Amino acid sequence: MSIKEISTEPLNENYAKDFLGGAGYACRYLHDFIDKATNPLSPDNIIMFMNGPLNGTFAPNTGRWVVCSKSPYTGIWGESNCGSWFGAEVKKAGYDGIIISGTSDKPVYLEIKDNNAKIKDAESLWGKGTFYTTKKLKEVFGDEKAMVACIGQAGENLVKFANIVSEQRAAGRTGMGAILGSKKLKAIIVKGSNIKLDVANPDKLKEVIAKTRDNVKSSMMTKILNKFGTSGGVNLYNTTGELPIKYFTQSNWDYADNISGVTMAEKILVKNRFCHSCVIGCGRRVVIKEGNYKTDEIEGPEYETLVSYGSLYLNDNLEAIVDINTKCYDYGIDTISSGAIISLITYHYNQGNIKLEALDGLIPEWGNNKVAEKFLEKIVKREGIGDLLAEGSNAVGKRFNIPQDEIATVYGLEITYHDLRSNYGMAIAYGMGLKGPSHNLLDAYFVLTGIPLEEIGIKLIDKFSDSRDMAEFCSLLMDYRALYSSMIMCSFCNPLPSQIASIIEHATGLKFGLDEIKLYGERIATIKRLFNIKMGLTQEDDNLPQILLRPFSDGGSAGKSPDFKKLKKYFYNYRDWDPKTGIPSDFKLNILSLNTLR
Repeated sequence: MSIKEISTEPLNENYAKDFLGGAGYACRYLHDFIDKATNPLSPDNIIMFMNGPLNGTFAPNTGRWVVCSKSPYTGIWGESNCGSWFGAEVKKAGYDGIIISGTSDKPVYLEIKDNNAKIKDAESLWGKGTFYTTKKLKEVFGDEKAMVACIGQAGENLVKFANIVSEQRAAGRTGMGAILGSKKLKAIIVKGSNIKLDVANPDKLKEVIAKTRDNVKSSMMTKILNKFGTSGGVNLYNTTGELPIKYFTQSNWDYADNISGVTMAEKILVKNRFCHSCVIGCGRRVVIKEGNYKTDEIEGPEYETLVSYGSLYLNDNLEAIVDINTKCYDYGIDTISSGAIISLITYHYNQGNIKLEALDGLIPEWGNNKVAEKFLEKIVKREGIGDLLAEGSNAVGKRFNIPQDEIATVYGLEITYHDLRSNYGMAIAYGMGLKGPSHNLLDAYFVLTGIPLEEIGIKLIDKFSDSRDMAEFCSLLMDYRALYSSMIMCSFCNPLPSQIASIIEHATGLKFGLDEIKLYGERIATIKRLFNIKMGLTQEDDNLPQILLRPFSDGGSAGKSPDFKKLKKYFYNYRDWDPKTGIPSDFKLNILSLNTLR
């Protein structure tokens, strides 16, 4: 970006053989260029958009792409996974990824048409939302089928949890949009014409993909996700205690059904949304026909957004959540972090920990949509109190002397919305994550509903266990989802692991069986851990705040809370991490061929 130079770099075959692609490849690549002193929002930071080796093969749910860097929000590994069709278009243009370094002196965008890439002026787009930016770039490019990934005003203003948005899907959570904003890169538009993909064994690959797609289509979880989307679990989670309510301080909520996937399907759903190569279709396309929130067809909110601006905030107005979800897409801002911060302000204001004079005259009130929208706008513009909120929950805590135990973050990142008191595996997902707390990084809440992964030793166990069995279960699942981040496959797609191994082998030519599934997964997870240690992470950072651990007296998880210290000890032991430093042992690193990176 600094000198407006574009070059083509061959894929590093050694990295590809060891890490496949996607996030694993990006982490190995970036490990050599980024260190603890690297300012994530400086020209020195590097950000990578990466495909996986299966993108374009039509293996089920492998059309996703990932964007990785040092996070400006957490200071550790930043990784944002996204659907849409952008990654497939990059692949059709002939590229496995895009590496961006430096900083432009003025707003620009990157235009890619097959092997012709150009940096173009984006002054007229700066200050615009992602909807306008996407539409305008396609008009200028002259092809509606070109795919765009761009930032909105949140990224431009360096909001620490800004997203990158592509076709109304978001690469969120770790502030990748702020990095593009710091580099003055407004967008990437890409169109490819190469529909033929070179693979190792086309006939066998085609055969196993067909069987795998049929397998995924026939599963019960696919049918539920297709019918109700990710929000289909709202009512169930309210019963089991998994639904976070009133900033993690309430066990159940009488109005959960008003924002559920069932209600959405009955009242506003018009059709499903499928990402590239998807056989599930969990995306919701909705229309509100009348009233204050009337809208044409738009992307509906997913489960995490329904919690963030719904149950967490005690707001049961589904149409209002659709509206604020749309605003978040257009601003390019993470719904999980932004909603959690607004609930944090509301909770601690009502606890007497934040005074009204500090809030620009806005009175935090549970369920008040208009106030939430005003806080959101202030965050995006970094206006008044919004300048503080744009730095995140921990910055709010520091300003108002709120104890860390009363803030629902780990590594500085807001946790996601599967209450760990209802599923103890989520304590490890949140307390010892690889990019911060994430439900996708280790989805114990999902797998323990009955996902068949016995082929690789992942056995179904009691979700209220904080034993060695839970530590083993979580360790194996963390590795498996790390493999997913490199393939790249959607975590809702769960064919037999042996089918995945066969697809990888026939696509890449690598010898790949169940042993390789486990080996590669652990290697990819461990390189992320090593990256974090290089950034300064210690075992003391693997922790959980008390607000998440206090047991409820009623509801589906009444009296339940994991012993996190015990789980951490078992987890470290199973993974062979030093209990004093959190660093993987030399023996482990040798097995994983990572000994040169210790």
